[in-house]
Amino acid sequence: MFALGAHFVRTRARARADHSGENVSANDSAIQGERRPNAGMEIEGTILRGHEFEPIEGRIVVEDGRIEAIEETTTDADRIVSPAFVNAHTHIGDSIAKEAGGGLSLDELVAPPDGLKHRLLREASHEELVAAMERTIQFMHDGGTAAFCEFREGGVEGVRAIEDALTDLPVDATVLGRESIAAMEASDGFGASGARDADFADEREATREAGKLFGIHAGERDADDIDAAFELDPDFLVHMVYVQSNHLDRLDEEGWPVVVCPRSNLVTGVGLPPIAELAEHTTVALGTDNAMLNSASMFREMEFTAKLTDLSAHEILRMATINGAELLDVDVAIETGNTARLCVLDSDSHNLAGARDPVRAVVRRAGVGDVERVVLPDDGANS
Repeated sequence: MFALGAHFVRTRARARADHSGENVSANDSAIQGERRPNAGMEIEGTILRGHEFEPIEGRIVVEDGRIEAIEETTTDADRIVSPAFVNAHTHIGDSIAKEAGGGLSLDELVAPPDGLKHRLLREASHEELVAAMERTIQFMHDGGTAAFCEFREGGVEGVRAIEDALTDLPVDATVLGRESIAAMEASDGFGASGARDADFADEREATREAGKLFGIHAGERDADDIDAAFELDPDFLVHMVYVQSNHLDRLDEEGWPVVVCPRSNLVTGVGLPPIAELAEHTTVALGTDNAMLNSASMFREMEFTAKLTDLSAHEILRMATINGAELLDVDVAIETGNTARLCVLDSDSHNLAGARDPVRAVVRRAGVGDVERVVLPDDGANS
């Protein structure tokens, strides 16, 4: 549907990383079994293979950061090996003010330019922003998130702040600048607040010419801004709580993906998106939205979505992994030849022991405390 340019912020951050590898040790025999040549590793357990998350017993062989082989074999390892997650919509700058603004409306919380979030961001120093974002990115990593898409406030300086926060962390970040075309040029694209806030036609055209990603909030508090958002021909839309039948038909025709953030919508009191209905018409991915309002935990987002809807665990895991990965042009499916982006869970933890269905266990029950290891590129042992 669209051609992505290079992920500028992600690439620069990786180039500056020290690749210390503290999160994936090449000597960790508990996870890899026998050390393979050429900085390889083996991971045994119940593997959620491919785009359908077929559970197989066996081992994954990783060489030079890629999945060299997936071998079906008997193993006594107590692990579930899931694709790592993709958090398709975040605002992590407001990590500086978690749980601020209780009782405020959506506009009072986040509307530009003077919602509480924007005031707090203006008051924070560069160092405070970087430190807060670093901690949230580390939390995402520890919870098995391989990649995220950040709508980054603060113009060019905001882009620089998250670049600094990413320096020593292996998580992929697709950063969409806000507030100016210059911010788009300094990042991976443009993240528009909503068509009611500004026209955004110039920003859309500049982003298209640059071959970068353009996303926009739409239908969050009512349906009034959805048609105007459609007119911008976005690469994806966020929220769509108030989508109507004519909008669903248009999504079907155009193939625009939608990122839903149901926990955030509940907190802000705007309602809940019709996730199952959206999924019948387009690709749906999950995001955690503002760090001020919710933890950046894909486990919590999946569990909430599973218990809110009639969607299957397989569909929800796809929303939390493969669908977001396709949007951000990364691969997370556990398939031979793909980059190894894995979330390895202890299936003998107090929480997961006795689980009969590994996909349901990941989606509805697992949490950060069940994560045994996260395997990502540039984490040291994979390079």
